[in-house]
Amino acid sequence: MVAEGRSRRTDPAGARPLSELLACPSGTGSVLTASAQTVGFDAGQTVFRQASPCQGLYLVVQGQLLRRTDRMETRITLGLARPGDLVELAAALGNHCHTYSLVAQTAGVLLELPIDALHRAFDDYPPLRMRLLEELAREVSRAYSLCSQTWWGRSRRGGARTSAA
Repeated sequence: MVAEGRSRRTDPAGARPLSELLACPSGTGSVLTASAQTVGFDAGQTVFRQASPCQGLYLVVQGQLLRRTDRMETRITLGLARPGDLVELAAALGNHCHTYSLVAQTAGVLLELPIDALHRAFDDYPPLRMRLLEELAREVSRAYSLCSQTWWGRSRRGGARTSAA
């Protein structure tokens, strides 16, 4: 699948204010920045597990992570998270339970924006919630499109083999 939410950052190595990354006023960005916590991780470490309580919205600062989910006794790889990606939009905006597990492929750092600070930011600047919901909708659309293309390609190849036999 694809990265969950790509922040507006074009240069992953360049530091930019959080308010600019999330396209919110600087005061709202300051609320989030003041409460943000860095979360370091090592290669192979599970940063969080599916169905566990979500502590906030995450921004990948450094490293590469793999998003995995277990559905109907099957483990599915959803894709990679790289620097600049927002991680767990659905959990942060929804019922606050992780929708997948996040496993580090390399060592790195996440910036965690705690749920309570995120809610204060939504109260301070309501369009932020809508922007994040729009990004989540784009993510779902990209994932659906990719799944449809993959399924369509497989069914065409399978059909071609069947008709050639």
